[in-house]
Amino acid sequence: MAEAASIELFVKASFDAERVGHCPFCQRIFMILWLKGTSFKITTVDMTRAPPVLKALAPGSQPPFLCYNDEVKTDTNKIEEFLEKTLAPPQYPKLCCRYKESNGAGEDIFRTFSAYIKNPNPGLNEMREKKFLSTLVALNLYLETPLPHELDENPNATKSSRLFLDGDNLTLADCNLLPKLNIVKVVCKHFRDFDIPAELQGLTRYLENAYKRDEFRYTCPPESEITEAYQSVAVYLKQHKR
Repeated sequence: MAEAASIELFVKASFDAERVGHCPFCQRIFMILWLKGTSFKITTVDMTRAPPVLKALAPGSQPPFLCYNDEVKTDTNKIEEFLEKTLAPPQYPKLCCRYKESNGAGEDIFRTFSAYIKNPNPGLNEMREKKFLSTLVALNLYLETPLPHELDENPNATKSSRLFLDGDNLTLADCNLLPKLNIVKVVCKHFRDFDIPAELQGLTRYLENAYKRDEFRYTCPPESEITEAYQSVAVYLKQHKR
């Protein structure tokens, strides 16, 4: 049996420089490694005083960084591709989606969320909120629509009962989307008093299922890390509403 690889993931540190900080890209790779079931070391990096070893490994780059044996990867997408190819069956599970549509589900949410939450003009708030909400509705529709394998099992199904984007297992698409949805949920509640509507049953179910999984729940940063990161860009309308 081949000797296990030495894997170290460098992620952004929290504001107190002790815990895992707010970074959806770091959380994405953290989730992938956890789901692969491999042994790895996680190291938090205080970017205000990066250690010399990190400056040598990835000068000028932002976490996440992956050190796999003697190989260093610094691009999030390339790290994902590398892990999927290297940590492959039969020893490790495949995490890619069976349906290409699952990879693009929810891809517009973070862009419309950013426009909504960073808007300092109360007069534009309703319009930005509607655009943001429309992307949530589109994701909800995808989550509620039965996928081909569900229709194979039950041709009369009108609503999906799957747990995640592509089926009942977490995939690379979930590792990409869920960290962003967690930020959306926390920031919208804190700065706009906006909750994801309960009427979006597919999206509500998806998030509930995700928070039950250790690979997601325990890789999420503390909510205070997220709100602190958005304080300077999202505080304006909160002040107007007082």
